[in-house]
Amino acid sequence: MQKALREVIGGSRKGACKMLKHLIRHVAQTTGLNGQTSRAALGILLSASDRQGSPFMKELNQRFPAVRKLVNQSRQVYGGAKGEIAQLIEQTPGGRMAVATTMIRNLQNLGLSHQQIAGLFPAVSSYYETNYGIKGFAHLGDLLGGGEAVEASKAVHG
Repeated sequence: MQKALREVIGGSRKGACKMLKHLIRHVAQTTGLNGQTSRAALGILLSASDRQGSPFMKELNQRFPAVRKLVNQSRQVYGGAKGEIAQLIEQTPGGRMAVATTMIRNLQNLGLSHQQIAGLFPAVSSYYETNYGIKGFAHLGDLLGGGEAVEASKAVHG
């Protein structure tokens, strides 16, 4: 797992986005994780959210290209759907469950406790709301766009 952690962290910090550095520092301070583990955990968390088509991630990707880079690095290390059909499958109710389960497992493999994992969501949420006025999640269901899935399911199944 240490090799995977090094791959997500990357070797060079030259040109790294100031926002991403501040977010990593905020998450580290809030959760008690070190900076390297915070970066890897954020990559896993944001990648899972991106894989679900979260509106929050759409906005982050547009406003902060460094987020997209971190998501892509994490996806190379921890995997994710490749191709449009596979990505759509990840957004079905069963796919959402698989993505969330995989995300939790990957975070646990980094050494995060349940409390630290639970602390990631409000840490990211408070950072973006306080600094950029972006609202949208404070827990797992919000981050992964669960509300949209529930509404879509209701529309289909009545």
